[in-house]
Amino acid sequence: MEQRSTAGSLRGGHGRCSGLQSSMQLLSKGIMKMKAKPSLKAIVIVFVLGGALCGSAAAGDVTGIWNLNCAACHGKDGKGQTMMGRKLGIKDLTDGTVQASFTDDQASKAIKEGVTDNGQTKMKAFAEKISDDDIKALVAHVRSLKPAP
Repeated sequence: MEQRSTAGSLRGGHGRCSGLQSSMQLLSKGIMKMKAKPSLKAIVIVFVLGGALCGSAAAGDVTGIWNLNCAACHGKDGKGQTMMGRKLGIKDLTDGTVQASFTDDQASKAIKEGVTDNGQTKMKAFAEKISDDDIKALVAHVRSLKPAP
């Protein structure tokens, strides 16, 4: 089962982490009842909490999501000048003309469903991997790549 990244999943208590806070509280109480040195208890809690955060791309960090899922083709800067980006003919997302050529809804759909051209996959679908909130954040991130006039 693939993990979905969710923006604010720990803060908002929604998505796949809806019961995470209460589970973590119960686990913490159990750890604190352990007959162990306080420093060992602290180490255990840090590892448990660290593992919970790793599954959500630092709990909604759009830059982390971009770097993990998009930068290999689009580049960290959005220019598409990576080996894969050049191979696929990816457009420069920092170019205002390119930005004007699609709507936010079209960008969201492309992220969710992927992009094909003449039966060839140009971009894989991310609907099962990235939450709707994080897709919206990615679209906003793409829009922020365009330099101010």
